[in-house]
Formats: sequence, structure tokens, C-alpha cells
Amino acid sequence: MGKVSIKKPTKEELERLDVNNWSVWECEVKRFDWEYDEKEQFYVLEGKVKVVTHDGEEVEFGKGDLVTFPQGVSCTWDVKEKIRKLYKFG
Repeated sequence: MGKVSIKKPTKEELERLDVNNWSVWECEVKRFDWEYDEKEQFYVLEGKVKVVTHDGEEVEFGKGDLVTFPQGVSCTWDVKEKIRKLYKFG
């Protein structure tokens, strides 16, 4: 199982990934457990989240971040500010 990846993408990278054609997901402030059955990549449009994986890794991300969760990660999401993201699985 890999680590969660977070980076600030360039405009060109976002265009190459075709993020504008990804699905939209929103979530109000709340806390919940999640397990990734497959890889997920997403671009955060707004919000702030702290995630703690079940093996102890802590990551925070927000507006402008490109985030990748590898398959097999189990974690707890703590949505600090309403999140809106564009995402794709696989």
C-alpha cells in the first residue's frame, strides 16, 4: 500500500489530466471512515480536510491541491470546511 500524495498542479497538468470532465463530489463539515477499494485522484476546488490513515499517516489538503489515494488505504476523513472536488477512480 502506498502513501497519500498531495501536490499543487500546474494549469497544464490539470488540462492534461482532463479534470474538468471528472465527477463532482461535495461534503459538509463532518467526520467519517473510508476505505479505498481502488485508486482515487481528485482536485480540490474548495474546502479543507484532515485525513488520518489507519496506519497513522496524517495529511491535510485544501483548495488547489491534487490528491491521490492509493488502493487499499483505510482512513478517517475530518472535513474542517465544506469540500468540493473533482474526482476519478482507477
